[in-house]
Amino acid sequence: MTARTVLLFTGILSTGLMAGLFFGWAVSVIPGTSRIPDRTYIDTMQSINRAIVNPVFVLFFMGTPVVLGAGAIAHFRAGDSRRGWLMIAAASTYVVGVLGVTVGRNIPLNETLDAFDLDTASAEAISAQRGDYERLWNRWHNVRTAGSTAALSLAALSALTTAQAD
Repeated sequence: MTARTVLLFTGILSTGLMAGLFFGWAVSVIPGTSRIPDRTYIDTMQSINRAIVNPVFVLFFMGTPVVLGAGAIAHFRAGDSRRGWLMIAAASTYVVGVLGVTVGRNIPLNETLDAFDLDTASAEAISAQRGDYERLWNRWHNVRTAGSTAALSLAALSALTTAQAD
C-alpha cells in the first residue's frame, strides 16, 4: 500500500467521521434539545461545548484538511492530477465550510453561552439567552453539516475516479 493510498483512505475516513458527527447532531441532538426547558438546554449545551474540546475531537477536526492536503500533494507528485484536484477541493471545502464556520460563527456563540451564569439569571434572561443562541447556532451548524458532507463527497469521489496524469 502506497503512502498516497493511505492518505486517501485516511482523508476519506476522517472527513466521514466529522460529517457523521455533524449530521448525527443535526438529526438527533438538535431535535431532542428543542424539546427541553430553557434552563436545561443552556446547562446541557454549556456542558457539551466544554466536553467536545478534547484531544480526539481536535485531532480529527483540525487534522482532516491536513491529511486531505497531504494526500493531494502525494497524488500530484505521482502524476495523478484528477485525484489531487478532488482532494484539494475536499480540503478547501472543509476549511471554509467546517473550520471557517465553526471558528467564525459557532465558537463565538459557544463562548458567549459559556460566560452566561445560569445561577444568577432570571427566567426571562435564560429564555432570551437561549433564543439568541439556539437559532443562530443551529443555522450555522446546518451550514457546517452541509460543508462537511460536500467535503466527504469530494473526498469519496477522488477514490472513485480513475487516475489522470498531468
